[in-house]
Amino acid sequence: MREPVDVLIRRVRADVPLPSTAHPGDAGVDLVTCEAAELAPGERIVLPTGIAIALPDGYAAFVHPRSGLAARCGVALVNAPGTVDAGYRGEIKVILVNLDPRETVRFGRFDRIAQLVVQQVEKVRFHEVAELPGSARAEGGFGSTGGHAAVGGATGGNRYASAVSDREGQ
Repeated sequence: MREPVDVLIRRVRADVPLPSTAHPGDAGVDLVTCEAAELAPGERIVLPTGIAIALPDGYAAFVHPRSGLAARCGVALVNAPGTVDAGYRGEIKVILVNLDPRETVRFGRFDRIAQLVVQQVEKVRFHEVAELPGSARAEGGFGSTGGHAAVGGATGGNRYASAVSDREGQ
């Protein structure tokens, strides 16, 4: 088992709880808002978390949505995942949007609003070329693999159903 990564943390607001995992083995720590807020249908808001961190070089933190808020309230992150670079030292803030068409969502102080996942990231060096090497996917983009009943046409559709039909015809 790998050793934990040491991350320095500063409370921007003295009474905010430090981020922690809810269960052993969780990938992310919970981020809370340190301000009460209301989010009307279709509205977005930037909520402060009351913390700032210093990540080691070669790491980044990613702010992910909470699945429970999405499923129960229709709350999503506008820029999911948000990226916190190793050199950033300001307060972490979370940009939320209420996608529910009818209900206002209310947040109290210290409600969990997102989760933070710290990951090692690779440094890259780009090399410009005239042509890229080929691949099985080539330039296939959004929806090019199909896999959903609502996706039809020659390149989309249900590939599983096509494979079953082909086998039944043999």
